[in-house]
Amino acid sequence: MPNDTLIVIPARLSASRLPGKPLAMIGDAPMIVHAWRKAVEAEVGPVVVAAGDQEIVDAVRAFGGVAVLTDPGLPSGTDRVWSAVRTYDPSGRFARVVNVQGDMPFVDPGFVGTCAALLLRSDCDISTLAARDNTPGAGANPNTVKVVLSSQDQDGSFEAIWFTRSDLYPGFSILKHVGIYGFRRAALERFCGLEPSLLEKRESLEQLRALGGGLRIRAAEVANVPISVDTPEDLDLAREEHIRAQEGKQ
Repeated sequence: MPNDTLIVIPARLSASRLPGKPLAMIGDAPMIVHAWRKAVEAEVGPVVVAAGDQEIVDAVRAFGGVAVLTDPGLPSGTDRVWSAVRTYDPSGRFARVVNVQGDMPFVDPGFVGTCAALLLRSDCDISTLAARDNTPGAGANPNTVKVVLSSQDQDGSFEAIWFTRSDLYPGFSILKHVGIYGFRRAALERFCGLEPSLLEKRESLEQLRALGGGLRIRAAEVANVPISVDTPEDLDLAREEHIRAQEGKQ
C-alpha cells in the first residue's frame, strides 16, 4: 500500500442501546482499544481514534494510541471521521481514509487492508465489504443491512449498486453489509457536505446518500461478519469470544 492511507476509528459514549460501550471492558482493555489494536495490526497506515468524549481520548492514550477529540454534537460517525482527518492531517498528506468501527473489537486486520486496496482503483470513491449470510430469516430482519452487487470484476471486487434493510429476494441467501469503509479523501469531504437524502432517511442508511450523490462504491466479499457490539447481549458474546481466543493462545 502507498503510505498515504490513514485509519480512523470513530467512537462516542452516548450510544442509545449501550451507553458508554467504547469503554466497556473486554478482558484487559476497553473495547475501543481492542478495535485500535486490530487496526494497527493491519499495517495500512497510522491509526487515529476520533473520540466524541475526553474519557475515550484518555483511555486510548493510556494504551499508547493516538486520539483526537471531536465535537460530541456531530451527527454521524462519518462526520466524526472527517473532523478527525482535518485535525490530524490539515495539510492533506493522506489521500485515503479507512473508517473502522469502534464497536468491532475483533475485526480481521486483513479486512482493513482489503478496503484500503480497493481505493487504489480509479473507479472507486468509497470501498466496503460484504459477507454471505445463509441464516434463516436474515433477509427479513430489518437490522440486517443487505447489499446488492453488480457482476464480479477481474480483481474479485464488485460495484455496490444498492443497500437496503428490506428483504429483496425472500428465500435466498443474502449478502450482509460489513460496516467498514474506505474513502478517497475528496469523496469523504464531498459526502459530508451532502444533505441526507429522502431514501437515506427512509432506510436510515448513509450509503444511500453516497449513491444518490453520484459517489461510486466498490465492495469485496469476505468470509465472515465480525462481531459488532450494539447491545449488552453482544457485549457478553464479545467477552466470551475474547476468552476463547486467549485460551487458544495457551
